[in-house]
Amino acid sequence: MSCRRPVISVPSSSTAGGTQPGPPGRHMGHYPSLPPGYQNAPSAMHPAQPYTQAPQPYPQMPGGPGMAQLSPSLAGMSLQSSTPEALRVVNLLQERNLLPPTPIPAPTPCLTQDLQKINCSPEVFRCTLTSIPQTQSLLNKAKLPLGLLLHPFKDLSQLPVVTSSTIVRCRSCRTYINPFVSFLDQRRWKCNLCYRVNDVPEEFMYNPVSRSYGEPHKRPEVQNATIEFIAPSEYMLRPPQPAVYLFVLDVSHNAVETGYLNVFCQSLLDNINALPGDSRTKVGFITFDSTIHFYNLQEGLSQPQMLIVSDIEDIFLPTPDSLLVNLNECKELVQDLLKSLPSLFQKTMETQSALGSALQAAFKLLSPTGGRMSVFQTQLPNLGVGALQSREDPNQRAAAKDVQHLAPATDFYKKLALDCSGQQVAVDLFLLSSQYCDLASLGCISRYSAGSVHYYPSYHHQHNPAQVERFQKDLKRYLTRKIGFEAVMRIRCTKGLSIHTFHGNFFVRSTDLLSLPNVNPDAGFAVQMSIEENLDDMQVVSFQAALLYTSSKGERRIRVHTLCLPVVNSMSDIFAGADVQAISGLLACMAVDRSVTASLSDARDAMTNAAIDSLASYRQSALTIQQPGLLSPACLRLFPLYILALLKQKAFRTGTSTRLDDRVFAMCQLKYQPLAYAMLMIHPALYRVDDLTDEGALNINERTIPQPKLLQLSVEKLSREGAFLMDAGMVMYLWIGRNYLFHTRFTLTRAFVGWLRDQRPFFPSLHVIRDESQLKPTFMQNMIEDRTESALSYYEFLLHLQQKISK
Repeated sequence: MSCRRPVISVPSSSTAGGTQPGPPGRHMGHYPSLPPGYQNAPSAMHPAQPYTQAPQPYPQMPGGPGMAQLSPSLAGMSLQSSTPEALRVVNLLQERNLLPPTPIPAPTPCLTQDLQKINCSPEVFRCTLTSIPQTQSLLNKAKLPLGLLLHPFKDLSQLPVVTSSTIVRCRSCRTYINPFVSFLDQRRWKCNLCYRVNDVPEEFMYNPVSRSYGEPHKRPEVQNATIEFIAPSEYMLRPPQPAVYLFVLDVSHNAVETGYLNVFCQSLLDNINALPGDSRTKVGFITFDSTIHFYNLQEGLSQPQMLIVSDIEDIFLPTPDSLLVNLNECKELVQDLLKSLPSLFQKTMETQSALGSALQAAFKLLSPTGGRMSVFQTQLPNLGVGALQSREDPNQRAAAKDVQHLAPATDFYKKLALDCSGQQVAVDLFLLSSQYCDLASLGCISRYSAGSVHYYPSYHHQHNPAQVERFQKDLKRYLTRKIGFEAVMRIRCTKGLSIHTFHGNFFVRSTDLLSLPNVNPDAGFAVQMSIEENLDDMQVVSFQAALLYTSSKGERRIRVHTLCLPVVNSMSDIFAGADVQAISGLLACMAVDRSVTASLSDARDAMTNAAIDSLASYRQSALTIQQPGLLSPACLRLFPLYILALLKQKAFRTGTSTRLDDRVFAMCQLKYQPLAYAMLMIHPALYRVDDLTDEGALNINERTIPQPKLLQLSVEKLSREGAFLMDAGMVMYLWIGRNYLFHTRFTLTRAFVGWLRDQRPFFPSLHVIRDESQLKPTFMQNMIEDRTESALSYYEFLLHLQQKISK
C-alpha cells in the first residue's frame, strides 16, 4: 500500500503540536513540576484532623499491591495470561450479530488480580491499548493508535480526600506516590515512573486512619489509584481566588425574539443560592447589542444602575469597582436586575451585535481576579472587533466531498481566549440561533480558554419547546455543578513513553502541562502517546494525571489518577488488549483536527485506512493460521462498524444536507465530551421498549428499571407493532410503529428513559417519531448499518475493506 495515503498515526517524535509558551499569566510563571510555583500564602485550609477520608471508591488491597512484605518490586510481578475471548477470530462478513446484548465494558488489563482491583477506573482514565507494546516499531506494526482518554474531574460519589502537611512525591520526576510504587523497605520507595529511590518522610510513617506507625504502604495514597489532596501552603502563590461569575448577554432584537432571556433570568433566580462558592463569591452582568451595557450593583443603591458605553472601538469600564459585586452583600440588587432585564429590552429594534467588544469589556472586568465568563449569543456578530460575515452556502450543505470553512475566519477569538487563559478566565459559550453564527470562529473563545460550548439550534420559546426544556435543564446543571478555578493538569508517564498531542479545550503551556482556567466535571481530554525508548526490561508501565485547582470554597486541591498497564512483546497480546471504544474515540479527535488542518475528505480517508491497516496487520502478524474472509479479533469486531458510524456522523458525513454550525458543533463535542457520551454520538444505542419486563431489571431507589437488549442500527430491527428508543447521547428518539398501541408497559419505558437521563450530566431531549414526523429523516440517518444514497451499508463497507486488504 502506498505510504502517501492519509493515515492517522502517531510519529515517534516527542514534539507535541501547539506547545509553544503561552501568554505570561498573572501567577502561572515557570512550571518545573505540577504545582505551578504556588508559594507561601496564608490560608485557612488545614482542618484539625490530619486526614479526611471518604469511603474507598475501589476495593482496597491488603497491604497494598505487591507490598505485603515491603520488598517485591512491580518488575517481578507475574501477569495474567491474555483473555482467550479477546483473540477469538471473527469473520466479519459471516457473523451478522456482533453487538453485545448490553453496552460493552472497558477491557480489563492483564495484570495480577490485586493490581486489577486497585487500578484506576476506566470511567476516569483508560488507554487505547491495555497492553503496551515494548517498542515503537511493534506499535507501528500493529497499526493501532496509542493514547489515553481522561475524565479527570468527573463527579465521584466516593473520593478519598487527604489532608496532610506532607504530600509525598518523587524527588526527581515529581510523581505523586501511588499504589504502583515499590517499597524497598519501610524507609525507601521506588518511583514507578523514573525508578528513582526516594526516602519515606517521617510524617508518612504514621497512618492516622489505622492509627498505626511503620506501615507506609497502608496509607490512603498507596491504597487508591484516584485520590484528592488538600494542598499545603507551598502550592499557593497568593490566596486562592474567589468564585467569580460574569454573565454576558445578547439583548439585540433577535435575542429578545428567541425568548431565551426570560429563561436565563428565571433559571439564575431559581438557582442563585446554589451557585458554587463561599462568602467571597462575586457576580456581574454585561448586556450588549450595538452598545455595551454595564450594571452598577453596589451595595447601598436602591436599584441597579445601567451604564451604557457606546464607543465600542475603545472599550473601557465606567465604574470598575462596582460592576463585580459580592453576591451575599448585593443579592437583592442582583435579583432585582434579573427580574427587570427581560422587560428592559422587550421593545428593542436594535439588530446589531458587538460581541467582540462585549468580550473585551468582560475580559477587562475579570482580569484582576480570574473567573468564569458565560456568554449568550443568538446571531452572527456584525459590528466592531470580531465582526463576522456569513461563510455558509446553503447550496453546499450536501457537498459530496470537501466542506469549506471548518477553520476560523479570524484569529480574534483565539487571541482573546489566550489572553483570558493567561489571566485565569474561562469562557463558556451558549449559542441559541436559527441562523448561521460561524461556530468555527466563535468556538475558539471557549476552546483555548478551557471553556465549553453549548448549542441550541433553532431555539425559540414558542416554536421549539424541546430546545427550551433542554436549555432550562442544561442551565440548571451548568449553574450548580462543581467547578475548579485556576487549574493546571500535568500528565506523566513511565520513562520511555512520551506525550505527542493533546485533544480537548485548554491551552498547552508546556509539553505535558495543560492550562485550565476553569475545570468542570463534564469535560473530557484525549492524549496521543508514543514510545521513545524500548520498554524491554519492564513488565508494567504507569500513567499519572494530576489536576491542581482551586475549589469554589477557596481550597487548593490536587486530584491524582494513576493507571498501571502491562508491557507485552507479541502482536497477539497487543491485539488482545485493544480497547475498541477508546481507539474509536481517539481517532475521532484526530480526525476532527485533520478535517480542520487538511480537509474533510482527508480525514475520512484516514479513518477508513485505520480500519484497513489494523485488520491487515492482524491478518499478517497475529493470525497463526491463515483463513479466508475479513477476519478480526473479537475485541476489535466492532471497529469497522464504529469507523462507518464516524463516516456517517454529522461531523464527518458528506452527501447529506448538514448545516455548517451543526457540523462544527458535532466536531466540538467529539473532542470535548468524555468517551462514554461521545460513543453514544458515534454509535447510538437502540432498544425495543414496548415489550419491557421486570426480568433482569435493576432496583434503584425502590424503582424498577428494565434493561432491554441492544439492537443493531438497521430498519430491519423496527416493526410496525413496536416502540423503539434510540439514545444518541444529547438527544433521544422514541420511534412509534404505525400499529403500536400504548399500554401499561409504557410506565416501564418512562422509567428506563428517566434512568438513562439520570446517568449523564446533561439533559437529552426526547422526540417522539411517527411516520409523519419531521424528525423521521434524522432518526433514519442514525441507522448506520443501512445503505443511503450517499453512503455504503455496513455489509458493503466490509466488502470495501476486504477488497483493500486483499490488494
